[in-house]
Amino acid sequence: MFVHTVLFHLKKDLSASELEAFEAGLESLKAIEDSQGTYIGKPAETQVRPAVRGDYSYNLTLLFEDIQSHNAYQVHPLHKAFVSKFSDYWLRLEIIDAD
Repeated sequence: MFVHTVLFHLKKDLSASELEAFEAGLESLKAIEDSQGTYIGKPAETQVRPAVRGDYSYNLTLLFEDIQSHNAYQVHPLHKAFVSKFSDYWLRLEIIDAD
């Protein structure tokens, strides 16, 4: 099992339609067959604690059978199109990969 998590820190001045398009773009990544599971979310409204991260805009977590499936996902046309279309929307990304 290989888990790929991306925390998106989006620009604060995005319009509602831009956010809607971004969410649709995230949803489009579910069609990539290399992933065994995809979760998209926003920070949960949990109690504020020092160890809990809540400063990101969106979370994308993907499950892969192995690193080879992850690597295939990275070069998939849908993934490349998502990055090309939406990279101007974020200030920064944080990526956590676990094997």
